[in-house]
Amino acid sequence: MRCVFGIDVSKASMNIAIVVNKILVKEDKLSLNSKGFKSLNQLIKTFNNPEIVFEATGVYSRRLQFFLDHQKLNYVCMNPLKAKKQLDNLRPNKTDRNDARRLAETQFLLNRLFTYKMNPIYHELMDLSRFYQEIVRDCVVNKNRLHRALQLTFPEIESLMYQPKGTFYWKLVNQFSDPRTVLKMNGSSIEKIIIEKAPDNTSAERTANLTDKLQELAKFAYPTVSIKSSLYYQINYLTHQLIVLDNQKALIIEKMVELAKSLPEYDCLLSIPGFGKTTVVSLIGELGDIRRFKSSNALNAYIGIDLRHYESGSYVAADHISKRGNPIARKVLFKAIQNIATVAHYYPNHINDFYQKKKQQSSGRGTKKVAIAAMHRLIRTIYHLVKYNQVYDYGTAKS
Repeated sequence: MRCVFGIDVSKASMNIAIVVNKILVKEDKLSLNSKGFKSLNQLIKTFNNPEIVFEATGVYSRRLQFFLDHQKLNYVCMNPLKAKKQLDNLRPNKTDRNDARRLAETQFLLNRLFTYKMNPIYHELMDLSRFYQEIVRDCVVNKNRLHRALQLTFPEIESLMYQPKGTFYWKLVNQFSDPRTVLKMNGSSIEKIIIEKAPDNTSAERTANLTDKLQELAKFAYPTVSIKSSLYYQINYLTHQLIVLDNQKALIIEKMVELAKSLPEYDCLLSIPGFGKTTVVSLIGELGDIRRFKSSNALNAYIGIDLRHYESGSYVAADHISKRGNPIARKVLFKAIQNIATVAHYYPNHINDFYQKKKQQSSGRGTKKVAIAAMHRLIRTIYHLVKYNQVYDYGTAKS
């Protein structure tokens, strides 16, 4: 006797369909809470080794997944896109009840494999990675707001440093957001404030140069608001928020590094030239346990850089990536290619060799496509290093 539980998970409830030997024997709807999980556990114990199939629905299905892991039960957690393709032709009337029934019925035909169970550390790293990305987005929003405000008060201060960002820069903007205040102060007073705000390793020469440059920029400034304008309050608020967010980003990365250090792939990935701690922990957080993928092509598809080909008759479309996978992982890997190319002068690697060769062949056009091609090669390298627990070696990679 073969029994399958099809479960459709929504925000606060789960529809359950129990199919035995392809015959529907029971349907139920339970709450997605301790009471509902207790009832589900009693149902599961009624049958002998039932197969459990459900579709991933973000944070809602994670409650069910945690319960099943806690009960040490095997299950099939389906990718939503894959579930849609498998069930679309079978559910002309889409309801939560029908979805649960179809998930159970199709298991007899498709015989889906049980989901690979990852170490809970990977889930913790994923949560921290998503939190980190949310803070990055908040930083971008606040930076744009600060830029708009400074255009009416002291836009020249944005050229005070090489890049208008970082805790030190925001502290200076917070202190010197009005050029009229700067002009009223003498050089020694300004330099004293800069020394207080600067990192410990800042040289006396740099603080002196910043003082001179700040005074020079203030002479050319033409603020369009009064010195009592509420814009200065807004600037102080935004710089304070950016400092807090920047510090929080550093704390999150620190926590992720502490967690990831216990995983064998941490040192493997850190050995790749151009990979720093932030890149490594972000990738582990977004990709999870890479060993669960059957091949590097499966990892490509998960990230969303697998190529899509289309032709009809004499028409052949240009190949493009699917973009159906993890957008954060794509972003991290794209930046990693740039980092690899930057450090290649000191730390040569085969990824950069391939990247530079393709750039020369493309005559400077389509560099994004070249970077995507380099990402394919990088993913194969990552997959190999993690699967065989090896560190990167340029000589071995070249051969």
